[in-house]
Amino acid sequence: MVFIGFHASHEQIAPSALLDAVVGAERAGFDGAMCSDHLAPWTPGQGESGFALSWIAAALARTRFSIGMVNAPGQRYHPVMIAQAFATLEEMFPGRFWAAMGSGEAVNEHVTGEGWPPKPVRNERLRESVDVIRRLMDGEEVDHDGLVRVHRARVWSLPSEPPPLFATAVSAETAAWAASWAQGLATVAQEPAALQRVVQSYRDAGGTGPCILQVHVSLAESDEAAFAIAREEWKNGLLSPPVTWDLEQPEDFEAAVAGLDEQELRKSVLVDHDPSSLAGRIADLAEIGFDRVYLHHVGTDQSRFLDVAASDLIPELKERV
Repeated sequence: MVFIGFHASHEQIAPSALLDAVVGAERAGFDGAMCSDHLAPWTPGQGESGFALSWIAAALARTRFSIGMVNAPGQRYHPVMIAQAFATLEEMFPGRFWAAMGSGEAVNEHVTGEGWPPKPVRNERLRESVDVIRRLMDGEEVDHDGLVRVHRARVWSLPSEPPPLFATAVSAETAAWAASWAQGLATVAQEPAALQRVVQSYRDAGGTGPCILQVHVSLAESDEAAFAIAREEWKNGLLSPPVTWDLEQPEDFEAAVAGLDEQELRKSVLVDHDPSSLAGRIADLAEIGFDRVYLHHVGTDQSRFLDVAASDLIPELKERV
């Protein structure tokens, strides 16, 4: 049976309301949760961006299931600080925390003023950062001089076992590269053929651990209402990498989607009014080879989605996957 999780979007919802939502997600029957990690929202209209590391500690304290996060060490976050943060979370909540490590996006990282490296350099920096983080969580004193620099660092408060570090990937090439170091793979829904290539590339390269899929959904009383929510709240879904990697400001995303065919949004957000139909579409994606599926309802009102998830969507999904 596939693990069905809840995705908490910091870009759209104030941290206090998002905390209530993740508590509600556990009550609704979700198996776990994950959250984004942004300094800025995708668009000005989304209007939020709480600090994920603060939030996730509170969320773990208020729930009993596992909660993970996406994280991009190396520029905005020094890997020593991330190692300390992750070690503390895992020590307080053993076996319940995980992180999916990525090379980041300029919208969050440009604030350091260090410039935005090309993707191959960002991947190399990520690999160095992950190595540093793992060594520190293993109790080593670490020196490192490369794309990140570390001088005689040590993390003193350590968990019994370090949390798993997965990789984020949206392309087959990145997935294959990540297989050498990641303990699992996290990606976001796209065309089924592309998802198949991502999973197959990771597994063919020797990738182990869970394959995780994040799915954006919009569920409302009618198709028109569901699409209106997606168009209002998640129009950034009209853009995809590499464009999304390199834009610096929410206003840049706003400008980039202007004039695009809004119907294309249906390719990145599953728009539906029927929980049974939506469950079938999610199940079809899960069957590509995913062990965990995290659902992100793109509306800001999570309460109705959680009610429908509890009564219809989750039971239907559990039957199908």
